[in-house]
Amino acid sequence: MFRSMKSDIQAIKDNDPAARGTFEVLLTYSGLHAVWAHRVAHRFYRRKWFTVARMISQFSRFMTGIEIHPGATIGKRLFIDHGMGVVIGETCEIGDDVVLYQGVTLGGTGKETGKRHPTLGNNVVVGMGAKVMGSFQVGDNSKVGANAVVLKEVPPNSTVVGNPGRIVKRDGVSLNKLDHDKLPDPLIELFRNMEKQIEHLKNEVDQLKQEMHRSNGGIGSYESKGV
Repeated sequence: MFRSMKSDIQAIKDNDPAARGTFEVLLTYSGLHAVWAHRVAHRFYRRKWFTVARMISQFSRFMTGIEIHPGATIGKRLFIDHGMGVVIGETCEIGDDVVLYQGVTLGGTGKETGKRHPTLGNNVVVGMGAKVMGSFQVGDNSKVGANAVVLKEVPPNSTVVGNPGRIVKRDGVSLNKLDHDKLPDPLIELFRNMEKQIEHLKNEVDQLKQEMHRSNGGIGSYESKGV
């Protein structure tokens, strides 16, 4: 147990440059408190002491602003950074060395029974405000951009952005965990391509105007002739 607690603290130091020391982490990191409370609640949940487990999780929610259902399965060294508003559903499974930012929801999409929440592999990063909804896998080493809405499976080593979520990088150059602000935006790329095409069309129209003007002997313009 103490080895696990030590690794949780070290995960915060490794991922958060603002973490200045063990004492500060112990006292001030709500994500750490929520994870430790969940581990206690999860033990009661597995022993079918459901009410006690929910009471612990609700107290933790009140104190930290992070809601983790006691039925969720969480791996080693989960780091919840600025975790206010994070929600983790009952059948959610989270691998090792996962990073969740503020406002993340790992939820379901309806009233179905059984496995209804996502499974996150190892080394997954989910950006702030992202929603991962449904019973599917987010593969190892994948990244979900801020405010993305992911509704279907994500292969390993992928980057997902947008609403609905779109895979914009797979097996590409790895970004640093904390560089979730540098994820590519497919909409911006689309607008850039449209601008290039519009500029190309404008150049073609200008060339046609000049050719028609020369073909008319330089007298007047084709607009005056109703062309």
